Amino acid sequence: MKSELSKDLVPERPGKITAREKRLARIWRTAPYAALAGVTIAPPAALLLTYLLSGFSPLFLVLAITSAPFSLIAAVVVLLFLLAYRRQWTRKLRDRLASDGITADEVGFFLNELTSGEKRSLRDMEKRQPLLADAYRETLALRLNASRLTSSARRDLLLVERRINRARYLNAPDTSVLLDELSGDRTRLEMLKQEGSSRRAEAEARLQMIEAAASRGASWAETNYMLQRLDEGRKNLPLGLENARAEQQLREDAERELRKELAP
Repeated sequence: MKSELSKDLVPERPGKITAREKRLARIWRTAPYAALAGVTIAPPAALLLTYLLSGFSPLFLVLAITSAPFSLIAAVVVLLFLLAYRRQWTRKLRDRLASDGITADEVGFFLNELTSGEKRSLRDMEKRQPLLADAYRETLALRLNASRLTSSARRDLLLVERRINRARYLNAPDTSVLLDELSGDRTRLEMLKQEGSSRRAEAEARLQMIEAAASRGASWAETNYMLQRLDEGRKNLPLGLENARAEQQLREDAERELRKELAP
């Protein structure tokens, strides 16, 4: 009883998909095309039914025939609207899911961010080698997280560069302090971008290893051993990144001590 209560009290991950969102995602897969068929067929079909029930009145037959192109135009408009709305809803869902990291179970919502080769390999493994498909899906989640991390760092880096360029034209007395802070932000973002690129390269190497194992029919034990070897290498960050982090930490400590000495 106590364990059940503790499970209820534990908050869910903010980026975890809910059952309602899963149902909506299934509905959105077919809703635009179902609406296209419904809006196209419903008015002419209703008028044809009225034509039959009214004793074959020619007026309703003419209305049924003439309403077909208007129904098609209206259906296309509804389809475009629903597709645009679905795209916006899916983008918001993906951003929320990625806010705390993409998991293997959530890869299906990020298929548009996968390459055609990755999609094809995932489909083939799901049909023939489910165990390898699980490892491949997990590695795809790592690759997606690394790609999003790199893209986010690149965007933030561009913003910092613009702020630095604007700050250089200011004549305020605190410009030097602002430039120092922005330079620190730029250094941290460059390190983050480098780390994201490194993680992405590692994930892509894992994907290629799994694809090679699947193509030659390797056993799960062999594949698992190769993945463990890659995991051990991933835990040790590159020496250059460690040196950059150490230099950044020393620089921040020096700036902090300098500010303390200059403070009245």
